Amino acid sequence: MAVLNTVSPLGTLTICEDGGHIVRLGWDDDADDAPTPLLHEAARQLGKYFAGELTRFDLPLKPEGSDFGKRVWQAMSAIPYGETATYGALAQRLGSSARAVGGACGANPIPVIVPCHRVVARSGNGGYSGHGGLGTKTFLLALEKPA
Repeated sequence: MAVLNTVSPLGTLTICEDGGHIVRLGWDDDADDAPTPLLHEAARQLGKYFAGELTRFDLPLKPEGSDFGKRVWQAMSAIPYGETATYGALAQRLGSSARAVGGACGANPIPVIVPCHRVVARSGNGGYSGHGGLGTKTFLLALEKPA
């Protein structure tokens, strides 16, 4: 697996590639390990996203998880930039429960790129399992909806 660290407004992000696909994004600050052109492209796209210049990532992704998790991540990826959907609405679309959708959001191995931050509770932002918790989610939602 190849790994590249990139600096973002949220701190250092660690991007991982395996077999020509982005498989993970985290805040664990792993050491760079044989960065590839794909990892450099992912870092470039993340930089443009955080600069407000990119609204849709164009990267080959292969998140690992359950079949249900993959269905939820695919549904999350269809939520347009600057918009949100509730856990309940996604659950209804997928024939599941809001709690199960929340669990899949929390297990998302490629946050930011697979936009779990765009899934919110009916009564507010809900939670966020990534680094910085709800503060990170609030930052990402504000980034996508500038005043």
